Amino acid sequence: MSESCGPGGCEVPPAAALSEPDAPLRIAVIGSGGAAMACAIRAAEAGARVTVIERGTLGGTCVNIGCVPSKVMIRSAEIARTRRISPFDDGITATAPRLDRAVLVAQQQGLVDSLRGAKYEDVLAGFPNIDVIHGEARFRDRTTLMVRETKGCQTDVPFGHVLIATGARPSVPDLPGLSGTPFWTSTEALVAPEIPPRLLVLGASVVAAELSQAFLRLGSQVTMLARSTLFSREDPLIGSTIQSVFEEEGMEVLTGTAVHSVAHDGAVFTVETNHGAKQAEHLLVATGRTPNTRTLGLEVLGVATTGDGAIVVDDRLAASVPGVWAAGDCSTMPQYVYVAAAAGTRAATNMLGGDARLDLTTMPAVVFTHPDVATVGLDEATAARRGLETVSRTLTLDNVPRALVNFDHRGFIKIVAEKGTLRILGVQAVAEHASELIQSAALAIHGGMTVTDLADQLFPYLTMVEGLKLTAQTFTKDVSKLSCCAG
Repeated sequence: MSESCGPGGCEVPPAAALSEPDAPLRIAVIGSGGAAMACAIRAAEAGARVTVIERGTLGGTCVNIGCVPSKVMIRSAEIARTRRISPFDDGITATAPRLDRAVLVAQQQGLVDSLRGAKYEDVLAGFPNIDVIHGEARFRDRTTLMVRETKGCQTDVPFGHVLIATGARPSVPDLPGLSGTPFWTSTEALVAPEIPPRLLVLGASVVAAELSQAFLRLGSQVTMLARSTLFSREDPLIGSTIQSVFEEEGMEVLTGTAVHSVAHDGAVFTVETNHGAKQAEHLLVATGRTPNTRTLGLEVLGVATTGDGAIVVDDRLAASVPGVWAAGDCSTMPQYVYVAAAAGTRAATNMLGGDARLDLTTMPAVVFTHPDVATVGLDEATAARRGLETVSRTLTLDNVPRALVNFDHRGFIKIVAEKGTLRILGVQAVAEHASELIQSAALAIHGGMTVTDLADQLFPYLTMVEGLKLTAQTFTKDVSKLSCCAG
């Protein structure tokens, strides 16, 4: 690796090498998560010389402290609940599970380590034109990064293009008494050595909802403190449906909650709210995420950012300064790893002279509660803000044969269509396997299908995705008067 520290200090390639006619394009990538990896791989495949700079653990949020470990925990919690209670308990004896948290964490982290090795460390090592530097990067100027390596010395990394893909960290609200207490963010909660008897959760969106239900099902008495409503930025039916599910399972959900202060006496948290004092052995703060851009020295570049530090990018992933690109959670793109990966690939293509754009019109979004929350396209409120007149239909799951045989009717499927043309604009669903059916909805919207087109398609019987067809049929029919698999 050319940018390395030896006994005599750091050796770096001369900046003049950037202007040599036959020299490969030099690309610096700050970060090593989904966006960073996608960019590095695409650029390296095209012959660029890539330097990946990572200040922490390779792999970024998703594999290490986000998507992968959280879904393992959520799945284990689902198994625990099914063994304790199910719609079939009259015929199948339920058994209270014995929980060994240490074993569950070891299994979870074993998968994390395995995926990080196979999909990040080994992949990077397989490209001779990708160098990896472990250290903290900061911009010296518009063509050079200075990196304080973890082993002590400083390295200058020249670049022709740079991708900033530094991710985000949990946001911590400025609440009286919170600082200095042993509260959890999602990072600590996912590897907590024990399931606490009681858990308070600040937050009401994706991370808060997923982890609240997981801890509830693993044995905690959970109280969720929502400043407004659950999923307040989504169709209101989503939040009310998930709240009903949580409360049915035994969670206390307090909406419209103002938190006044936090205290910890060495054993118990006390959170003072407008609903009174709430106590628990642990407190999980899940109130959003903040872009990791503060230490990069962006002021040297003059790059435009939002108030919370997210780098403003266009649909080509270009920042406001030529040669500077950003992707993933540190940018103004939606915070989903598949969006980050798609953005990283397109950024690399554009660095290499292409013109690739990221179209988010049919971006599916999923929350892995049980039942799932899944959305794509426009809801009614968003469509109205864009001046579109809409019609919609909402199908309850007692009309979906698969839900009937599962003896689980919780949730709904909703289709929003343009008035007159009946072109599908959006789909919102709370249902088991909604995370799977939403991609069919995305493809329908991408293809410009109308509800009539969708209603006329063949869907396999006794699947949740058949609910999309049934919902489309409700625009012209009363599906309660159809036979089980009427076309």
